[in-house]
Amino acid sequence: MLRATPVLGVGHGRRLLTDMYNAHLTKDYTVRGLLGKATDDFCEDGRLVEKTTYDHVTREKLDRILALIQGSHQKALVLYSNLDLQTQEAYEMAVSSVIRPMNKSPMLITGIRCLQFAPPEFLLEVQCMHETQKQLRRLVHEIGLELKSTAVCTQVRRTRDGFFTLDGALLRTQWDLPSIQAAIQAAAPRVAAELEKSLRPGLGTQQLPGPGRSWDSRGPSSALGLETRAGH
Repeated sequence: MLRATPVLGVGHGRRLLTDMYNAHLTKDYTVRGLLGKATDDFCEDGRLVEKTTYDHVTREKLDRILALIQGSHQKALVLYSNLDLQTQEAYEMAVSSVIRPMNKSPMLITGIRCLQFAPPEFLLEVQCMHETQKQLRRLVHEIGLELKSTAVCTQVRRTRDGFFTLDGALLRTQWDLPSIQAAIQAAAPRVAAELEKSLRPGLGTQQLPGPGRSWDSRGPSSALGLETRAGH
C-alpha cells in the first residue's frame, strides 16, 4: 500500500515546484517491512520468489544495519555535494545538516531508524532525497538480505515533502475551491519564509513576498499537500 502526500502548485506556484526540486530538499517516509519472504517487485503482493526464516533477526541487528546504511549514504552525500571538507564553510554545513548535492544523484538517505520491531513486522522512518517508491521498496529488500533473511515492503507513507508536512495536507473531502483557497492563504507566510531560507539563491527577488505578506492572484500561489491513498 502506498500513501503519498504530493505537493501541487496552483497558478504561478507551479513554477516554484521546479525551484523546490532544484533545492534538493529531503522528504520523510514511514516504511513498513515484513520479514521472511522475497517477491519479484519487493511488494508484499508480488510474485513470491523465496521464503526464509527470521528467528535470528533482532532489534540490535536491525539497528546495526540501519546505522551502516546511514553512514554510507552520508559519505555519498558529501561526495555529491562537491564540498571541500577542510573548509570552515563545509564544516558548518555538516554540523547544521544542510549539505545537499549540487546536481542530480542517486537516492541519498540522510536519516534512517527503526520505530517499531515486532517480528516479522518492522517500521522504519526514512529521510531521503531523489528517491522513487521502487527504491524505497528495494531498500527493505536489501535490509532483509543484510540480516541474512528476506523482507518485503508492505507500506510506504510520505509524511513530509521539503517544508510541507501532513499538518498542512488537505483530505480528499476538502478538495474543493474554498478549502484550497483557504489553504493557500494560510500557508503563504510560512512558504515565503521557507523559500527565503532555502531557495533565495535561485530565485529573483520579485518572485518572493516577505514572510508577512500573502500572495495575490498575480503572484506565486502556494503549493499544497493533498493526502491521497492508493494501491500499488
